[in-house]
Amino acid sequence: MIDHGRLQYNLSKRLFEEFTKDHPKVAEVICKVNTPALVMDLEGIKRRYLQIRYHFPGVNVYYAVKANDDVEVLKALASVGSGFEVASIEELRKVLDLGVSSEKVISSNPVKPEEFIDFASSQGVNRFAVDSHTEVDKIARIAPRSRVYVRISVPNEGSDWPLSRKFGVDLDTALDILEYSKEKGLVPVGITFHVGSQCNNLRNWFIAIKRSADLWERAKKKGIRLQVLNMGGGIPVRYIQEALRIEDVGYYISGLMKKYFPEVPYEIQIEPGRGVVGDQGILVARVIGKARRGEENWLYVDTGVFNGLAETLGGIRYPVYCEREGKIKEWVIGGVSCDSMDVIARNVYLPEPQVGDRIYFLSAGAYTSVYASNFNGFPRPQVIVV
Repeated sequence: MIDHGRLQYNLSKRLFEEFTKDHPKVAEVICKVNTPALVMDLEGIKRRYLQIRYHFPGVNVYYAVKANDDVEVLKALASVGSGFEVASIEELRKVLDLGVSSEKVISSNPVKPEEFIDFASSQGVNRFAVDSHTEVDKIARIAPRSRVYVRISVPNEGSDWPLSRKFGVDLDTALDILEYSKEKGLVPVGITFHVGSQCNNLRNWFIAIKRSADLWERAKKKGIRLQVLNMGGGIPVRYIQEALRIEDVGYYISGLMKKYFPEVPYEIQIEPGRGVVGDQGILVARVIGKARRGEENWLYVDTGVFNGLAETLGGIRYPVYCEREGKIKEWVIGGVSCDSMDVIARNVYLPEPQVGDRIYFLSAGAYTSVYASNFNGFPRPQVIVV
């Protein structure tokens, strides 16, 4: 019979060994840092950015700052020429303070606070996504002559973090918004979509690009000559299951663009966040308790869903590893807070750790430190870059 617990543990062990071998600077510090800590490899982040550029030829990369906004991470990406996608005054300030040109900054949140639009415009940032007439009115009033691109809804099936229910419109509405933008004195420049974060379904990109091409031609017939196709984020990283590789997604999108966009857009954009930093970081926690509750073995660590691992509430499963030998047991991992919702993962297979042992959550570089709070008085993970 297949021992699924042993298979899961062996995968986590292999991923840990591969990660520490490929990131020797990280390996040097994870056994020394005070926990909880998120350790990020800056050289690895830069390599990943350059890999995306290589496998998406002719595409401009705008890193989604929301994934990990640590200043050193942003500085590393700026040093290799990355653009940035921001949604708030704080994110924009962080980027501009690094000396990044306003022309390398866009904002693809379809619903933006008025004060952000005003601040962005005052700094020369004038490319905004929209998906409603209300947003067009708001931008036209605060930042006249801004360049806008409309967000269309596309399937998010196969994505671990779907987004399409909150944002995006059908093609008829999108065309109407583009026309309305022009009437209001804005410059309609393009189309954007998002296939969902951690997307492992190539069909989402197929439908998204096909729909974009349809809207592109319909806009042309209305006298609106679009210039920009923004393909959002969605590049996945490996958690407890294999994921599409960057080259898989890049090669597939390249073929779709040749088929549906024989006339290449003036600018093609992509906004990876998780795909840049997700598997370039490891979250180090410490065992603070153990218990047997009914038929379940519980393991408690000094972080939790409110202090860095919020994505587990949405279904993300991190590979988990501890440096112990012995019989593999099934565990429920509980977080540090008093809240009953603070359960990080179930069905985790590990040799039995002891209180004080370190537990490693792999592929934790995205949406951990940025989601973290000081709920219940417990600290956010410190971010350590090497």
